[in-house]
Amino acid sequence: MQLTRPHWFWLATIVLLVAIVVIAVFFEGGFIRNHFGDILIVLLIYCFIRCFTRRRIRFLWLYIFAFAVLVEVMQYVGLVYLLGLGDSQLARVVIGVTFDGWDMVMYFIGCVMVGLVEWKIHRNGASAHDTTDDKK
Repeated sequence: MQLTRPHWFWLATIVLLVAIVVIAVFFEGGFIRNHFGDILIVLLIYCFIRCFTRRRIRFLWLYIFAFAVLVEVMQYVGLVYLLGLGDSQLARVVIGVTFDGWDMVMYFIGCVMVGLVEWKIHRNGASAHDTTDDKK
């Protein structure tokens, strides 16, 4: 059985989500938890978005990077605490509470990987209904 592109993205989303949960549960600190997980988060967001669209989203990597940096800025200003959610473990995990400038470097690396995947998919002759019209 050959997976079509949307099925491949669903599979990748599930695999990445499991990997991120395993990292969160079994790794405390170090490169894998503190940095590699940030790359995987960006890839997860990309794959999840691509599950719902067969069309190429130009600059998707840049939008994901902007979102990731926004989350990091929210950590810097302590948004969880400003919203009074400091006691919520869910809010602390989802939004985060620890700013680290290296996270943005890892997000960028993940977004470059996303850009390369998009470029490769587009370059390998995606059908007309799988891509946007680059002339618009």
